[in-house]
Parts: sequence; structure tokens; C-alpha cells
Amino acid sequence: MVETRYDVLTIGNAIVDVIAPVDKDFLKREGLTEGIMHLVDSDRSAYLYERMPEDKRQISGGSAANTAAGVASLGGRGYFIGKVANDPLGDIFADDLKEIGVGYATSRLINGAATARSMILISEDGERTMNTYLGACHELTEADIAEEVIAAAAITYMEGYLWDPVEAKKAFVRAAHYAHKHERATAFTLSDPFCVSRFRDEFLDLMRSRTIDYVFANVEEVKALYETDDLNEAVRGIAADAELAAITMGAQGAMAIHNGEIVTVPAFPVEVVDATGAGDLFASGFLLAVSRGQTMEAALKAGCLAASEVISHIGARPIVDLKQLAHEQGLAV
Repeated sequence: MVETRYDVLTIGNAIVDVIAPVDKDFLKREGLTEGIMHLVDSDRSAYLYERMPEDKRQISGGSAANTAAGVASLGGRGYFIGKVANDPLGDIFADDLKEIGVGYATSRLINGAATARSMILISEDGERTMNTYLGACHELTEADIAEEVIAAAAITYMEGYLWDPVEAKKAFVRAAHYAHKHERATAFTLSDPFCVSRFRDEFLDLMRSRTIDYVFANVEEVKALYETDDLNEAVRGIAADAELAAITMGAQGAMAIHNGEIVTVPAFPVEVVDATGAGDLFASGFLLAVSRGQTMEAALKAGCLAASEVISHIGARPIVDLKQLAHEQGLAV
């Protein structure tokens, strides 16, 4: 087997997050449904950007990139694959990842769409309303997937948000092929109930064909996957279809289903300021622990701890050293 250089490699949308607090009147005035991810074109993106509060922050983001950042903060070796353009926002994205210690070397898109951005509007209660222009990140192709890089990662993790462009799907399948060729595990997050409703059959096929080994979902996503309002029924379904499933349950904690056994842990108590990135950071802790051979209970606790930190402040990246935080909580990630 190729030497392991990365604990977790993630593949997904390379997006610069533009984050700002707003009141509900702003959402109403702009015709936005709170808590929903809206896809917007370049004109709408520019319109909202200009109307956001002046205290907005810009930082590299995207679901899978956030997960890689969490892995690095926990002391793990993270790597990210995702497409940005050869423009100033692309520079911000690449520089941010370098600064936090995440490997990144995907070639830039030239003479095409601009780097993706997501305007994330944070309500007073911490709910996030996202307005995303996908731009260059949807130009990921099989050419961006290098066998030697995938082979060096203990786990390759991919996000459902990017399961839309045909070429990106091919890139995912290519990455899974390389991972399994080198006896590595693959993982996938369902990302959003909207993604599930569009690609339910394809997501199920990824699991049942064992293209994907580990599946991540929240309660609403797993219910949508099995078209049921009964969580127990959904859990039985995913237990049959996936080698390992991790389900986040908000304030109720999280569960893992593996080899017919269900393990649950409670959430770490915290005041929610911004729910952005909770699932992404849960995946960071869980995947890093699994990559290092820890128990399901330990992996769930690591995931819940990372998620609790990121929801305690605005932004989808940790602002404290998660490795130190885990040590303080007695978790040996």
C-alpha cells in the first residue's frame, strides 16, 4: 500500500464565503426564505453582495473544504480538491487553505467562470440563509483527480452539493475507483434534502454498489433518502445500504450505524450563534477518528465536539485549536 500522507482528503465545491449578520426584515425585503440554500447567477450574486452589511467577512469555504480545515485544526493531515478561477477570490481561497495547513494543488480555471462565492446571511437566532453562485467550482473534471494523491489518503470524502455537473460526477467515481484500488475508504455526505430529492436514486446506487463506504446525513436528509417521516425506518434503510452511516441529530447529538450496531452520543451543550458548517465539522472529527482506528463512540464524540465549536460563533471554520479543545475534553483524536 502507498504510504499514508493524508488522514482525510476531501473533494467538493471551492467557494469563498461572504458572511454577515442580518435581520429578518432584510430577508423578507430581498424575497429570501430563511434557512434555505438558494442558487443564484452572477448578476444576483453581485446584487446581494452590494446590499450585504459592510461588516461582512470573506473566507475560503465550501462544505468539503470546511471539513478539511477541521481535520487540520484537530491535528490531522487534510487535503482538498476543488476548482477555483485564476482571479482574486481564487487567491483568497488558496491562501486560506495554505495558511491553515490544508494541502491544495488543483489547477486554476482560466478564461472561464469566476471563483464561486456564497453570501451567507446569519439571522439573530443563528439560522443561515445561503445564496450561492457556483461559477468555477462546477468545472471540476477527472483530470483534477490524481491517482497518487488519492492513494495516499486514508479516507476520500466527497460532498453531495457537487453531485450535479456530469464531469464532476465522473471525477467522484474516478476518485472512488482509485481509493478502492489502493484499499482506501470512501465517504460521501448527502449535503442537503434538496440534493437528496434530486439525486435519490443515484445516491442510493452509490451506496448499494459500494462506490461509497461511509455515508453522512442529518435527520431530514436520511428521511428524504428513504422517503419516510419515520427516523427508525430511515435508519433501518441506511443500515442495509451502507457499510457505515453517521447521522447528526442537532441538539440530540449523533448516531453511527455500523455492522448492525447503533451507537449514539449526546451533543456538547453550547449556545448556537451560527449553524453554518456544523455538519462539515462533525465530519472532520468523525472521519479523523475513524482514519486513526478509533471506536464509533470516540468518532461520534470527536465529531460532536468539532460541530459544537463551529456553531458557537459566526463562520464555518473553527476559531480555536480543535486539537487542544479535544485534549481539554479528554478526547484523544
